Amino acid sequence: MRLNSAKDLDVYKKAFDLAMTIFELSKKFPAEERFALTGQIRRSSRSVCLNLREAWAKRRYEAHFVSKLTDCDGENSETDSSLDFALKCGYINNEQHRDLTAVCKEVGRMLGSMIRNPGSFLTSDL
Repeated sequence: MRLNSAKDLDVYKKAFDLAMTIFELSKKFPAEERFALTGQIRRSSRSVCLNLREAWAKRRYEAHFVSKLTDCDGENSETDSSLDFALKCGYINNEQHRDLTAVCKEVGRMLGSMIRNPGSFLTSDL
C-alpha cells in the first residue's frame, strides 16, 4: 500500500483515536483542572499526531524526520504520565488507565520502530 499522507500510517490512526478518547474523557475532569491537567493531556496527546504530520513533511531529510518522530515519542510519554496523574486524582478508573496506557505503549513501540528504521519512510521526490 502506498502511503500518501501521515494520516495513512497506523501509528497516526492509533494516536488520533487515543487523542479523541482522551478528549472525551477529559470533558469530565473537574473545572479546576481546565488550565492544568485537562489542557496538558489534550495538548500532549494531540501533539503526537501534529508532530507526525510535521515529520512526514520533512521525510526528505532523515535527521529532520527522526527529530520530529522523537518529538512525537516525547509527547506520547508525556500523555502516558498525565494518564497516571488522572488515575491518581480519580478522574479515570483503573480499566480506563490500563487501556489508554496500553495504547500509549503501542504508539511508543511503533514510533520507536520508525525512529530505528526511517529508511522506508524517506523520499527524495517531493
